[in-house]
Amino acid sequence: MSLRTGCPQPIRMGYRKIMSRKPLMVIPVEAPVYHTAFDLHQTIIDAVARSGETLQDGDVLAVSSKYTAISEGRVIRLDDVVVSAEAERIAERYQMNSRLVQLVMQEADHVFGGISGFLLTYKQGILSPNAGIDRSNVPNGFAVLFPEHPYQSAARLRQVLRERLGVDAGVILTDSWLMPGRLGTSGVALATAGFRPIQDERGKIDLFGNPMHVTQRGIADSICVCAQMVMGETAEATPIAIVRNTGVELVDIELGVADVAIDWQMCIYVESLTHGLLDAPAAVVLHPNGSSARKLKAQDG
Repeated sequence: MSLRTGCPQPIRMGYRKIMSRKPLMVIPVEAPVYHTAFDLHQTIIDAVARSGETLQDGDVLAVSSKYTAISEGRVIRLDDVVVSAEAERIAERYQMNSRLVQLVMQEADHVFGGISGFLLTYKQGILSPNAGIDRSNVPNGFAVLFPEHPYQSAARLRQVLRERLGVDAGVILTDSWLMPGRLGTSGVALATAGFRPIQDERGKIDLFGNPMHVTQRGIADSICVCAQMVMGETAEATPIAIVRNTGVELVDIELGVADVAIDWQMCIYVESLTHGLLDAPAAVVLHPNGSSARKLKAQDG
């Protein structure tokens, strides 16, 4: 303690550099709008050239997963979907379009349940509504699925950039998702190529000398959030962004869902709301906004 002020003295710690400390730059790149299959690689190369920018070694190129999926012809006409009896039953329960429900059932790795208008699913390592199927920014009556093999799509794009432009860049296929308990969408990396999407901090020491036991940083997801800030969600026509000075180390390794995702049975949200529920008696409490929530009753000691 300081004898003069009684205030704690500042602790002076050594600085340890982990990631690049250069200013992070996120550069939007506009591109043509499509709703049928097209040449994604040449479209990206042309769009970057028109923007006046140049991809540099070490950049991360963020590309909308929807744009990628459209380029692969993953656009479905809803009227062409054959609906099963089970899809009809689920659609009635959750007040959904039965053809959309059928697509969700076909595309999702797992369907948990839902609310009015949406099914909660697990797809490509992401907890997401309706298996990531999107009906925005496509003609009415159509829906866009995820790319069929997103990690292969990202790896191929990285290879093409190296072959045609002579540049060594990372690639992210971006998507947006809903964080549990929060309003608004944010970015999430559907697939990554050229760098490890997770930075493992376990075993490292924090500012106060404490060892890190569980922290693993979602580098790809964090970069994706930055890219989404300039790519937008509505009529921006900006499905591409160049993210510079991320500090990621580019490597030639094969990546997949297992490099970034855990089994949904191990997810803290899923586990806590299923097998991990508290056994204490609960009461329903009505909040001022009209919503309800469980509240634990006090236990007799």
